[in-house]
Amino acid sequence: MKTFFVQIKCEIGKTYEVSDSLLSMNLASEIYSTAGRFDIMAKFHVDNDIDIGLFVNDFLLNLKNVKDSETIIAFKAFL
Repeated sequence: MKTFFVQIKCEIGKTYEVSDSLLSMNLASEIYSTAGRFDIMAKFHVDNDIDIGLFVNDFLLNLKNVKDSETIIAFKAFL
């Protein structure tokens, strides 16, 4: 299983709409509103055979009002 985070910059005033779209897709394990350069951070888990780049491109192309994104790949969780 691979874990990664996607930070999403939304069109002005569209953060809640993008968040609702994320929730309805039921792909992210966690979704947070954030302050700073990005408006939303979402956490994903995919099987090892899934290409993260393709997943993010296919996933983001289906979301309206997304202006920009940045993907962060996680290697190890320290619990």
